[in-house]
Amino acid sequence: MWCQRLARLLRGRRGSTGHRWPWLPRDPGAVLAVPGRCLPTAPASPPCAWQLHRDHLELRYGSTVMRLDFVWLRDHCRSASCYNAKTNQRSLDTASVDLAIQPQAVRVDEATLFLTWPDGHVTRYGLEWLARNSYEGQKQQVMHPRILWNAEIYQQAQVPSIDCRSFLETDEGLKEFLQNFLLYGIAFVENVTPTKEDTEILAERISIIRETIYGRMWYFTSDFSRGDTAYTKLALDRHTDTTYFQEPCGIQVFHCLKHEGTGGRTLLVDGFHAAQQVLQEAPEHFELLAKVPLKHEYVENVGGCHNHMIGVGPVLNVYPWNNELYLIRYNNYDRAVINTVPHDVVRRWYRAHRALTAELRRPSNELWVKLKPGK
Repeated sequence: MWCQRLARLLRGRRGSTGHRWPWLPRDPGAVLAVPGRCLPTAPASPPCAWQLHRDHLELRYGSTVMRLDFVWLRDHCRSASCYNAKTNQRSLDTASVDLAIQPQAVRVDEATLFLTWPDGHVTRYGLEWLARNSYEGQKQQVMHPRILWNAEIYQQAQVPSIDCRSFLETDEGLKEFLQNFLLYGIAFVENVTPTKEDTEILAERISIIRETIYGRMWYFTSDFSRGDTAYTKLALDRHTDTTYFQEPCGIQVFHCLKHEGTGGRTLLVDGFHAAQQVLQEAPEHFELLAKVPLKHEYVENVGGCHNHMIGVGPVLNVYPWNNELYLIRYNNYDRAVINTVPHDVVRRWYRAHRALTAELRRPSNELWVKLKPGK
């Protein structure tokens, strides 16, 4: 939900990896129709060219070369009989589409692809839509633009905190907060009334609040009330929380409501920056951390709380179509017994884990923050 809200506010900010795809060679087994060409009628329209093959349409639009399967083209038709634009849901029964379907006619003008199917149905696609939604287009898209940082980079950026009133009452304040959060992974709001109720109002401004075994919003202090290291005065090494959830939390909100004594600083490290360093220096380590699934667990038997949760996933989670990192499960406290990895891979995994840990523990990557009531 927060991603959708952010997309509405940050329309037009999506970046590109800068990759350019060469014109693909003709499939040697293709059944070729007469090549179609379309020339732009307006200077701003990218050039396009297309070629029919036995089971797909090969379309070049600007710098994007797409191979669009005929079944895919029929299935994604956005006509009124195939797609409900009010609910954004497909009406067409995908199982009814002939897997050997071929269009009877294909036409392309400067902005639109037209396909006429054997039953006479006409499908229309905007070329820009195809470029964005094709596999080849997705490989060039960055889903989550971000700025990788160490302590010096973040401090020099002088990212401002957002005033609570501006955050709650204006789209500009919310937009600035979301920009900071998406780009850096952390963002701060100042002058929040130090109560759980006011913190909850702030959290609901970002997204729905997730129900967990702890509740929606909860207090915690060093009383060992939940039988967890986080509920003690022990210092915690860098880690991500809720690795034992099947879908770990995407946003966490922390507010220090009261503090007496010394200490209490929060250590923040950009895990994406650390993972990028591993990728550059030892790509085989990055690949292993992204492929080997592990179990993470939370076992609780304290008072009336009896929970045993297990989440499964690799330390680094990447989108398979463009290898973009989107989630890190790194928690040495909650990692369960490694019994999902064969013996000939275990030692290599430990080397890879050691490389990532070394980056995460590099002093130059440590950003120390002292939260206080109101922040």
